[in-house]
Amino acid sequence: MSQLSVVTGGGGFVGRHLVNALLERGDRVRVLDIVEPTGLGGEFVKTDITDPNAVRAGLEGADLVFHNASLVHTKQNKADFVWNVNYEGTRHIIEGCQELGIGKLVYVSSGSVVYDGEDIENGDESLPYATKNLAPYAHSKVEAEKLVLARNGERGLATTALRPHVVFGVHDTRFLPALIAHAKAGRLRFQVGRRTWLSDYTYVSNLVDALLAAGDRLELGSAVAGNAYFITNGEPMPFWEFVRRVLERLGLPPLRGRIPHQLVYAIAAVKEGIDTLRGGTISPEDGLTRFAIRYMCTHHYFSIDKARRDLGYDPAVSIDEGIERTCQHLLASGAV
Repeated sequence: MSQLSVVTGGGGFVGRHLVNALLERGDRVRVLDIVEPTGLGGEFVKTDITDPNAVRAGLEGADLVFHNASLVHTKQNKADFVWNVNYEGTRHIIEGCQELGIGKLVYVSSGSVVYDGEDIENGDESLPYATKNLAPYAHSKVEAEKLVLARNGERGLATTALRPHVVFGVHDTRFLPALIAHAKAGRLRFQVGRRTWLSDYTYVSNLVDALLAAGDRLELGSAVAGNAYFITNGEPMPFWEFVRRVLERLGLPPLRGRIPHQLVYAIAAVKEGIDTLRGGTISPEDGLTRFAIRYMCTHHYFSIDKARRDLGYDPAVSIDEGIERTCQHLLASGAV
C-alpha cells in the first residue's frame, strides 16, 4: 500500500500544489485544514491545529507529515493569537507525531527566521536566528522552527525545515492578488524607496519539488535530519523590478516614480497603531505594515547551495517563466 502523507494547511496556496503533487506520484493524501477546500483530491479532515486532540486524530496512520499550516500576520498586534496557531500548533503536530510513532516531519518555515531588519546578501544556513521581534509572524516562525529541529531524533521522529522566500505562482492568494488590487485601485503608483535592494523569490512548484525531495530523503541519521534549508529560485532581483514585470505583463498602470521609504514606514506605523487601538484585525496583508516596508527596503537573498547538495534541489521553473505562467492564469481566470 502507498504511504499516507498528511498535509496541514492543505487547502491553501502552497498546500494545494503539494497535495496535487503527492497525489500525482501515487501517495494517499490527507488534508488537514480549518475549512474544507473545493476541487482538491485526497481525504479531508477538518482540523484546528490549536486543538491537540483534533491534531492527533488527523495524524492517525500517517507515514509522513508536511506541516504547512501557519498564520501570516505582520502587524504588531494579535501576537497571542498568531503564537497559538504558529507555535502551539506546531508543538501539537510534533507531539502528535511522536505519540503516534510517525517517523518523518517536514516543516514549512520561512526565510524571515533570520531577518533582524538588516541586509542579508547571499545568506546561508549559518546565519543566526533573528533576535528582534519585528512581527508576530516572524517571531512565531523562529521559535516554531527551533522547536521542530530540536525535537529531531526524539522518540523516533526525524525532522527538517525548509525556508522559502516570497512564494508566488498560480493560485496565489496573498502576494500577487494584493499587488493587483492596489494597481487596479490606483494605489500602486510609486516605488517605495529610492535605492535598489535585491530580494529572492520562489516559484511555487520549485518549493513543492524541494518539499518532496526533503520528505524522500528524511530519515533518522540522514544529512537532512535536524537541518534547515533556504529554498528560492536562486535569482535575486530588485523587488520593484519584479513588480514592474508583473504590471507590464498584465497591462496594469506602471509605476510613475519613487517615494522615500521613511515616509511610507511612518504611514504604516500610524495605520498599525490605529488598528491596534481598535483591537487589531487578522486580515489579508496589504503590504502596508512596518515589517513589510522594512523587508522590501533591505537586501534579503540567500544561497541555495546546501539544498542543492543535500536535497538535489535545482529550480526547474525560472522567475521569468513563473511570472508568465502566473500571469497567463490570472488573465485566463478573469482575475485582472
